[in-house]
Amino acid sequence: MIVDTHLHVIDQSVLAYPWLSGTPALNRNFSYETYAREAKRVGIEATLHMEVDVAASDMEAETENVARLVDQPGSLIVGAIAACRPEDETFPAYLERHRDNPLIRGFRRVLHVMPDDLSERPLFRENIRRLSGTGLTFDLCVLPRQLPQTIALVDLAPDVQFILDHCGVPDIKSEEMHPWRELMSEIARRPNVAGKISGVIAYADPETWTVETLRPWVEHTIEVFDWDRVVWGSDWPVCTQGGSLSTWVAATHALIAGASEEERRKLLSQNARRIWRL
Repeated sequence: MIVDTHLHVIDQSVLAYPWLSGTPALNRNFSYETYAREAKRVGIEATLHMEVDVAASDMEAETENVARLVDQPGSLIVGAIAACRPEDETFPAYLERHRDNPLIRGFRRVLHVMPDDLSERPLFRENIRRLSGTGLTFDLCVLPRQLPQTIALVDLAPDVQFILDHCGVPDIKSEEMHPWRELMSEIARRPNVAGKISGVIAYADPETWTVETLRPWVEHTIEVFDWDRVVWGSDWPVCTQGGSLSTWVAATHALIAGASEEERRKLLSQNARRIWRL
């Protein structure tokens, strides 16, 4: 069975998503019910909702919306990675309001669409260090070129558990293996970072990719982080730009077919349960 650490629910009837206007393929509603129907068929037994970069004014409303989904009978959602703005002076108060909320298991600030120096700003770094001792994780969604800044951020908060999303967002379609490969090896040397094998089919050519297209990127991520520091995520519905949820699950099983049962269990569920205390 699988723990999905990266589900997005998009509901434009209650929340604003400014970035969707530039992404036509995703600019519509993607409901929890649609996801859950397919997820249950492919062996997903629990999921974490990942913030969807809503408008800053809607961040807390998004968490409230996820709480309503959790309350549905038989809900697969067992926690949420909430949005945050560490670059803002309001972050300490925001953290205090939410650190004891049992629904929230961590935070994320999308960085791959932001200026590269955002994570280098003193206030951003100071606020990330505030996560020390809280047990809350911080997801890193960055481009390969931003990995040097990301490594510096991680080093400043050694007591914070970081999760590197989407195998470091490689450009699989263009086969740009370098310097992604070397930088992934470097960030993986930090014991407080875990690698997330999530939705990489969205970064490959949607018409031509195969399991072998994905293999070098996924296998390198697992190799450098080892089986004890990798988790799995669907990145639904973003993954639908490269195929369905079922397609990504099937590709994952093919990619790890040669692993031991214990190794597969660590990637697909065990590590996530330990990191987020599920």
